[in-house]
This record gives sequence, C-alpha cells and structure tokens, in this order.
Amino acid sequence: MKKLNFQPPYLQVIYFIIYLALFSFIIFIPALINGPVHVTEKLIIAEETIEGTLLGILFILSILILNLYKREVVKHKAIIEKIIDDKKKAEGRLSDSYHYIGLINVQIQEIKSIFNSVDKYPETKEDFKKTYHFLGTHVHGIVQTDWVLFRIINSNTRRTISEHFEPRLGFSFSYPHVSNKLIIEEHVDLRYTLIVSNPQNLNIMVCCIMPVSKISYDQRVFIQAIINEITKLFIILNSTYYKKENKIIAENKPEILLNQQNA
Repeated sequence: MKKLNFQPPYLQVIYFIIYLALFSFIIFIPALINGPVHVTEKLIIAEETIEGTLLGILFILSILILNLYKREVVKHKAIIEKIIDDKKKAEGRLSDSYHYIGLINVQIQEIKSIFNSVDKYPETKEDFKKTYHFLGTHVHGIVQTDWVLFRIINSNTRRTISEHFEPRLGFSFSYPHVSNKLIIEEHVDLRYTLIVSNPQNLNIMVCCIMPVSKISYDQRVFIQAIINEITKLFIILNSTYYKKENKIIAENKPEILLNQQNA
C-alpha cells in the first residue's frame, strides 16, 4: 500500500511563503525605519520602540501561523487515518465476501453432485445403505462436523425404522445415543444440531444429527435438501419393494391378490 503524506503539499508551500515574507520583514525592518517617528509635536516614538513593536507583532504572527499550520496538519492527518481505516475495513469485507462466495460455490458443487449423480434409485436395503454413505460424505463437505447420524423414525410408534452413522473419513467416534422422543419433540441436546424432514403428511420423520452447536442458514438449507432427498428415496424404495411383492404374489397366487384387491 502506498504511504500517504500527512502534510498536504499546498500547506507546506503556503507556510513556507508566509514565513519567508515574515523573515524578510524582520531583516529589512532596521533598514525601513530610519530615526524616530513623530506622531505629534509632543508624541515621538523612538526608532528602537518601533522596531521592537514590529518585531513582536511579526513574532506573534509567526506563532499564530505555526499553530494554524499544525492544526490543519492534524485535521488532514485524521482524515487520512480515517480513509486508511475505511480502506482496511473495505478490504476485510471484500476478503470475507470472496471467502463466502468460495464457500457457497463449494456447497453448490456438493449439492449438484448429489442430485446429478443419481442414475438409478435404490432397490434394496444395501443400495439404500450406499445412499446413506454417499449423502453422509457430502454433509461432511458442507459442514465441518466429526460425524453425521441419519435416522428414519415412525412418527406414530416413535420407533427407529432405519439409521446410519457416518464418521468423518479417517476418524472413529462413539455412536451417539439420542432418544427418538427428544428428536420428535425437537428437544435434542444444545451441543447437537438437529434437522428434520419437511413433509408433514407422512408417518415417518427423517432427521440428521451433527455434533455442532450452530450452522449457517445456507448450510441448513443444503442439509435440509439432503434430508428431503433421503425421504424421497426411502419412499421410492418401499414403493418399489411392495410393487415387486405384489408382482410375485400375482404370478404365484393370483387369487390371493384378487382377494386383497376386493378387500
């Protein structure tokens, strides 16, 4: 950063010119005043008195000009310091903005990779387990958390239907014991962050638990999208399962399927 001059050049020039003029007056006063000055016939001012008075006036003027100069320099110094401070603040905000934009771009890429990489829906529990792992690793990419716990709960019985614990790659952590009752009532320990699925017309609740006390709004939105994706995939998995079961029943015992439909 270029160093700023606290003494404006024009003030220096003006100060130098005035002081040069005063100095010239001081030098030439003895030459300009020759002899006493007769104000009246009786009032005569001696030459030394006039010279001393003028020199005193010039001295006082020099002090006043010096104080005025210093005051202006202090004023301009304060203005420049404020400009430097504002510049530093603007640079800090710009740096934070770049960091935030970079973080958002990473998170957006994570979300894109989640929704664009699914070429087929899970058809078995093993497929769904792989989906858990895939989405869990992406949560780690969005939030700096040691582990992620996904859990699907029956809202009526409050029993766990399915769950998956995903620690950060290369680390091992104890399995967290979090009550389903507390999850449904959203009274989980404040050391944890709990995010639940949005749909209210289902008899299941999908949730994500992380050992962090606070996350940003954008991170919450992204993880909410992941939770909703798990909800959708779980419903699709069960729908596919029951379709296959009905197909098998229809092929082997069509009368049973007919009775089920009539019932």
